[in-house]
Amino acid sequence: MFKDAEPEMFLPHTFEEVMDYKIAGWELPSSVDCIIRTTHLETKKVKEHVYKRRHAAENKIKQLLNDKTHEFCVTTHESQHYVGPKPEDFADGDL
Repeated sequence: MFKDAEPEMFLPHTFEEVMDYKIAGWELPSSVDCIIRTTHLETKKVKEHVYKRRHAAENKIKQLLNDKTHEFCVTTHESQHYVGPKPEDFADGDL
């Protein structure tokens, strides 16, 4: 069992190694084109939407942008993007 193993048997990992592996090392199955994870801004309920077709995912993103009730993260095979609400004092030139 792992709990009975001596600590010397385990290699220590740096924070950067863990971040690269867990955060930058995501993989989606080939049957999935996109995952959208939404968080309702008032209730904080989280839902995950999995799409096989890009067109369906794009429609969901358009709906979320129009409704303005959720923040969300879009994950594809190539990238991850977070989309959240703009603060009230946010100017379009602020980045």
